[in-house]
Amino acid sequence: MYTQNKQAMSPEMIKTIDDAGVMAVLVIDDVKHAVPVAKALLAGGVSAIELTLRTPAAYEAAKVIKKEVPEMTLGFGTVISTEQVKAVVDLGADFAVAPGCNPKVIAEAVKLGLNFGPGIMTPTDIEMAIHEGCRILKLFPAETSGGLAHLESMVAPYQYLDLKFIPLGGCNITNARTYLESPLITAIGGSWIAKRDMIQQENWELITRNAREISSLISEIRNS
Repeated sequence: MYTQNKQAMSPEMIKTIDDAGVMAVLVIDDVKHAVPVAKALLAGGVSAIELTLRTPAAYEAAKVIKKEVPEMTLGFGTVISTEQVKAVVDLGADFAVAPGCNPKVIAEAVKLGLNFGPGIMTPTDIEMAIHEGCRILKLFPAETSGGLAHLESMVAPYQYLDLKFIPLGGCNITNARTYLESPLITAIGGSWIAKRDMIQQENWELITRNAREISSLISEIRNS
């Protein structure tokens, strides 16, 4: 049986992500929106975010969220280089994820003690990830790769390893239940909760409403 010692994510962070059940995927273009969007999400019951490193404002946005909204679990997305791993560690990231599975990036995260979940879509991706100590994996892109049916079939040979997945890419409130009811899913990732244009338009009320809707669904599923 396959065993390994290094761990890419601590048991405490695994529990935190599982307890959250959802992480809002954010693209922030202006630092002034960082705190309001974080507070809007918390008001709706969403306590974890994946702040993507796709804009020049991302690092500064993270700094103010970390300082002014410390109760938010702050993760980074689109972490695709060792330099970015070092940068988000310096910012005090709680965790980071990537769209793909790069062993060098994972190894740097493990070396620096950064909780990390790589992106996977194939058995080869899964095997690279588990050999780097990963047990929480990001299924990306979830819907176009075949969704939960694809994941269930693909993960069957690795079931004994108790892998858990965060689907992202095409996930929304309509298909969230399908994913969240599966024992393979630890949390669902979603950009629909706080879309880029919602943030730009400062539509905090809608963001809170979307957050409350997915939070209510998670509670319903867990209490059923």
